[in-house]
Amino acid sequence: MRAAARDVPDRDGLAVLDGRITGCTACPRLVAWRQEAGRGKRAAYRDWTYWARPVPGFGPPDAALLIVGLAPAAHGANRTGRMFTGDRSGEVLYAALHALGLASAPRTESADDGLALRGVRITSPVHCAPPANRPTPGERDTCRPWLVRELELLRPTLKSVVVLGAFGWQALFPALAAAGYQVPRPRPTFGHGARYVLEAAPPRAGGAAASDLTVFGCFHVSQRNTFTGRLTPAMLGEVLREASAVAGTGPDGLSPGGPRPSP
Repeated sequence: MRAAARDVPDRDGLAVLDGRITGCTACPRLVAWRQEAGRGKRAAYRDWTYWARPVPGFGPPDAALLIVGLAPAAHGANRTGRMFTGDRSGEVLYAALHALGLASAPRTESADDGLALRGVRITSPVHCAPPANRPTPGERDTCRPWLVRELELLRPTLKSVVVLGAFGWQALFPALAAAGYQVPRPRPTFGHGARYVLEAAPPRAGGAAASDLTVFGCFHVSQRNTFTGRLTPAMLGEVLREASAVAGTGPDGLSPGGPRPSP
């Protein structure tokens, strides 16, 4: 039986969840595209064996800061198997994290290059590379249970979230509500530098208590934004610095994100 987001079992831990994500085949269009990208490699990567599967989150299971993107890039994370690894968006993001002491290196090129994160986890609301970097609303909603479960598992330690772009922002708040956070109505509006504090609902029976959660908006680290100057390194660094301060993360005690799981 194929794995699908709706099949997420509540009892699984984060490492098991990551492994289950890599086997998901719930969205036929995304399955076809990620596999086609793996076969039709870019010339620069012709010697690579593409991951060409759903890409799980990356970072320690006790992260206090979560970064939420959009979806894997066809020749970036879909190639390497790790979030924001192997493309120019990742170069911008990891350089900013390294400058704050949250990543062990300013660059990352493969899932086994030894890069480690401290107190930070990176995920996305859609785990497969979509055509033209545009998932459909239906694909976003099908993938949502993975994000909900990830938020539930991070709940005991999570204190802040940085959302990269409007798509991630729209996808995150329904997931936060399902994971036990009190989301206001109307939902908060996205904008670069936006900052909202959400109260954690009382834990469910047998569930973990949680801190209030501060959600930060940031323009996505896409080439369009970084090449045009809509998002500068200083702008990104400032949002990450504020979110890191809320989370209480710092430069000591780097934790490895771990190797990509086997499907």
